[in-house]
Amino acid sequence: MASIMTNASALTALQSLNSTNKQLETTQSRISTGYRVATASDNAAYWSIATTMRSDNAALSTVQDALGLGASKVDTAYTGMNKAIDTVNQIKTKLVAASGSTDADKAKYQIEIKALQDQLKAYADAATFSGTNMLSVTTDAAATTAVDVKVVSAFNRTAAGAASISTIDINVEGIKLYEAGTNVGVNKGILDSNRTSAGVEGAASAPTLGAVAAGTDTYTVSTMQLTNGTLFASDTQIGAMLGVVESALKDMTTAATNLGAAKSRIDLQKTFTSSLMDSIDRGVGQLVDADMNKESTRLQALQVQQQLGIQALSIANGNSQSILSLFR
Repeated sequence: MASIMTNASALTALQSLNSTNKQLETTQSRISTGYRVATASDNAAYWSIATTMRSDNAALSTVQDALGLGASKVDTAYTGMNKAIDTVNQIKTKLVAASGSTDADKAKYQIEIKALQDQLKAYADAATFSGTNMLSVTTDAAATTAVDVKVVSAFNRTAAGAASISTIDINVEGIKLYEAGTNVGVNKGILDSNRTSAGVEGAASAPTLGAVAAGTDTYTVSTMQLTNGTLFASDTQIGAMLGVVESALKDMTTAATNLGAAKSRIDLQKTFTSSLMDSIDRGVGQLVDADMNKESTRLQALQVQQQLGIQALSIANGNSQSILSLFR
């Protein structure tokens, strides 16, 4: 039925054109932003999930930086430990050479040993990265053991949404070479602790140079000497010093092994974190990213529909004009 009051065809054409324009606007927005879900109004659930995962990914990026910093700290300590092991081995060779030598030669070897002992302290003091030194330590007076170095290794989120942080802990107490803490209850480091020839650590029991070595005598790698300028170590005492050096080398090798294992674990965690971040990015992309091939094709189709809608509306309005012409 033709009516001059209501143009049903024009209304239908207009509704169709409005719908096409709305879809076209949505498609153009997706193409320009690259997102299928750019705001919460697009899909509240997906937007919420994606926002949370993006936040977690930012935290993981910080974790990756922390792992890199931790790896550098461990690397620095390992380098210092490795050089210290080489130097203690040199002290060992000097002691072997001094055994059975004359007092004059022992005095010369003592000069070399003292230089090596000073170099050991220099290595330990210099093994600092970002304010952290695991080899030359000063334990707080209120504590009896050195504080562990903690490397942030992971950012975790439970199914309930609770967030937490994991760390890789490095036991500095078993690594330190020197301990400057004044608390009587604190253990000394590997190189400044008192040891018997059997490698047992204990209270200081300074031997008298030139005497026969006793099993209770203690020596310290960092301060042991072949002569004090007046007296000279006996061959049995030099043998005891060798035992102390061997014990220290064993502990240093174990410490270097622990540092190497920590570095390996940090590297593995860093690789995993990088892969995890990529996985989260892919997961978020599947939720909110627009399929550009699909949207591009849809854009072309909607543009054609828009043109046809405009033509349909024009035709519907033209029909109304034809009706009105009857009354002229």
